[in-house]
Amino acid sequence: MSALESHKNPPGDFTPSIPPPDPNTKTPKFKLPHNATDAHCHIFGPGDKYPFAPDRSYTPPDSGLAKFAALQAKLGLTRAVIVNASCHGNDNTVCLDAIAQSGGRYRAVANIDDTFSEKAIEELHNGGIRGCRFNFVAHLGGVPDMKVFHSVVDKIKNFGWSLDVHFDAIDLPEYAPMLAKLPVIYTIDHMGRVKASDGLQQKPFECLVNLIKDDEKCWVKVCGSERVSSTGYPFHDAVPFARQICELAPDRIIWGTDWPHPNVKQMPNDGDLVDLIPLFAPEPELQQKLLVTNPGRLYFDEK
Repeated sequence: MSALESHKNPPGDFTPSIPPPDPNTKTPKFKLPHNATDAHCHIFGPGDKYPFAPDRSYTPPDSGLAKFAALQAKLGLTRAVIVNASCHGNDNTVCLDAIAQSGGRYRAVANIDDTFSEKAIEELHNGGIRGCRFNFVAHLGGVPDMKVFHSVVDKIKNFGWSLDVHFDAIDLPEYAPMLAKLPVIYTIDHMGRVKASDGLQQKPFECLVNLIKDDEKCWVKVCGSERVSSTGYPFHDAVPFARQICELAPDRIIWGTDWPHPNVKQMPNDGDLVDLIPLFAPEPELQQKLLVTNPGRLYFDEK
């Protein structure tokens, strides 16, 4: 039985196949700046209102808008960019509804394919969507249909959207030439999911560094320290990677919690993740760019 088959639920059964987030969010020691943005987070369900895709590779626990809003208040976050996860398929309603209730504080990254017309994409744009995502990671289905990928890229460039790409680190060198040729801004999730134990000189991280240096369209999400870490909590072995990325491209970095942390090896506490920020971005000016200015430019139509 494949990993995909093992996580399939009967129709109407939303029993989670992955753990929930830590419910005891710590109040971070680091005080976030005004308008700080969680630029990578998810809203899951509730499943009876926002059904999960029949072919999903995992079933998440309900982690709806009310729980996320409470998390933001606890951490001191103001804005958010919700990334529609693969378990919701190409139904972006959960994101659109959250944006509609946010009073202008939320944007989202959608899941779409080549069946979406320009009119449909325009409707998503009017609803607050500012990008779309493609997963290349093995446990989420692997490489997408590249004909569909390029068709979607060709459509979204007319709306000024960015492209969110999620890779396993080992695959990044293979796709780097393709990324460099893209006609749109692209954001690489979770620092490319590099393995901290492989060091700063590992080929996937060197590839990421070269993309950052050579391609002004390359942005990086300096988050997912719990995914990058090889030693586990408190995930400090991920800090040197995040620090180097911040130094290389201070105007092309964003940060997010990745709440509610689907498919992680060790469930983090979001307060601890916030407290990593001053370790890799100690300068107030850099913190402002990472948390406010850069996501404002990329997602909130700010200059």
